[in-house]
Amino acid sequence: MLTFDSSYIRYCSLTTASLAPEDQNRRFERTVATPVRPDRPQSDGSRPTPAGYGARVKIVIPGGTGQVGTALRRDLRRAGHEVVVLTRRPAGTGEVSWDGQRLGPWAHEIDGSDVVINLAGRSVSCRYTKGNLTEMMRSRVLSARVVGQAIAAAARPPTAWLQMSTATIYAHTYAAANDDLTGVIGGNEEGVPAYWAFSIDIAQAWERELDEAEVPATRKVALRAAMVMTADRGGVFDVLSRMARLGLGGPVAGGEQYVSWIHEDDFTSAVRFIIDDGALTGPVNLSSPGPVRQRDLMRELRTAWGVPVGLPATRWMAAIGALAIRTDTELLLKSRRVIPARLTAAGFEFEHRTWPAAARDLVQRSRTRATPA
Repeated sequence: MLTFDSSYIRYCSLTTASLAPEDQNRRFERTVATPVRPDRPQSDGSRPTPAGYGARVKIVIPGGTGQVGTALRRDLRRAGHEVVVLTRRPAGTGEVSWDGQRLGPWAHEIDGSDVVINLAGRSVSCRYTKGNLTEMMRSRVLSARVVGQAIAAAARPPTAWLQMSTATIYAHTYAAANDDLTGVIGGNEEGVPAYWAFSIDIAQAWERELDEAEVPATRKVALRAAMVMTADRGGVFDVLSRMARLGLGGPVAGGEQYVSWIHEDDFTSAVRFIIDDGALTGPVNLSSPGPVRQRDLMRELRTAWGVPVGLPATRWMAAIGALAIRTDTELLLKSRRVIPARLTAAGFEFEHRTWPAAARDLVQRSRTRATPA
């Protein structure tokens, strides 16, 4: 079992864990939203309305080089927006260097921008060792903190700050789904490994930095995202597809645990919807309204690939497999049953509501990607 220094655990869990679930889900509401930017006329000379900015805005994405960032950048640029990515290793046009810890010249990109979407943080696809969990915590907390500092110091702060979070913040459950109004925050479940609570501590610390940032002119939204399914190489869908095509895509530990997911089209559309909405603040679940059991998720994925058989795996087999691909069994065994109540209530319409159709679409995209031009 993993152990952690008590002082570090206290640092990670100072305030949020003491809140009731309904308070945790609503604690951002004191933020003063100021969606109208009087200094940014639209192309026709008129002023933007709270429902949107017009044809082109500047969006800064710290940590935008990963799977989710790549999909988001692609979509936003296709929509005609100016996108600047902050990254430790800039390699192309529109990428600017930052270290994710300290203010620097990169902060000039935020001053005068319209929206910041912070995706920075060490990948969760790793072994949950003390060192890796510590780096997950550190990278998320420090990057969110310094983004908040840059916004606070800006002469012309962005109208909206969308901060990446995770649906993992909710309790492991096979029962009622967790929405973003009354969902149960995890960390106290019985019958699960104790170290699973650390993932929730990370999510809470991440959101706490957003909550406590003094940026009164900027609307703040925590994106509690489920697994984002894209056809790009190296993403979660690519990994699951390789398992399915190898005949290893059967139920894991019975397959009763729920998987919450969202198609990349709906993820990027939801982000644009939240930006344009101008009113949504606080935690927002970015997940399909149709979470599925793990056994059903893999069965439909095998069907989409035309693979008839998927070998099942016990818990100990899953542990060996997770060790082999350098990830953790929590990603396979925790039951994440999450639904997007606030997004749906605001009027967002999902294009990919059910997993079978989404899986077929993503498989087709993967095949197209693999076909030589």
